[in-house]
Formats: sequence, structure tokens, C-alpha cells
Amino acid sequence: MNIEQLREICLSVPGVEECMPFDDDTPVYKVMGKMFAFYPLTPKDGEFLVVMKCNPERSAALREQYEGVTKGYYAGDNLKWNSVYLNRDLPDSLIRELVFHSVDEVIAALPKKKQAEYRGI
Repeated sequence: MNIEQLREICLSVPGVEECMPFDDDTPVYKVMGKMFAFYPLTPKDGEFLVVMKCNPERSAALREQYEGVTKGYYAGDNLKWNSVYLNRDLPDSLIRELVFHSVDEVIAALPKKKQAEYRGI
């Protein structure tokens, strides 16, 4: 997957907002004002990556199974955020699924009223 394909997937999320709150090199994608993905436009060590929210149990399993899933870049050492390298061993279909999983994780953390509001989009 290339970085433009990733952007298209992120922009296909219902209710998505694309912004650059950190700097001019890091697009951030949000739903309901909450971040679900970001990535540097400049490759890290020659590779493009995206940082996404993930269920901690699934995160641990993904990190064991794929070389291309590591702890979240800039996100500390926790299992709630992963760096996913676009050109390693993950199929494009899984990267797409993980974008939407990240959105689901963000929505699940919102109050029930906000969750219902999002589902109405």
C-alpha cells in the first residue's frame, strides 16, 4: 500500500476530519473530534507508517504475528496504539481493516449519546 492509498481509506471513513495539528508533515484523521490515525509524510528510516488505535489484546497478537506492527510511534509504550508499516508483511486488506478497527475503538470510548450520534452519520 502506498501513502496516497492510505489517505483515501482514511478519507472514506464516515464523518472523518483531516487536519494537521502537530506540524505540516503529519496528517491526522479524526472522528467526533477524536484521533484515530496519523502518519508522517516523510518516511521513518525509509519506510512509511501509520499510527492507529487498537484493542490491546488484538494489538499484542498483531505485534507477535507481523513484523510490520510495532508499538505506536510517538505514542509511548502501550498496547492501545500501533505503528503499522505499509510495505512490510501486512496485506493491504488488513491495513484497511485496521483503519476501521481504529475508528471503532475511538467510537467505543465515547459516551453513548456521542456513539449514537456517530452511528447516525
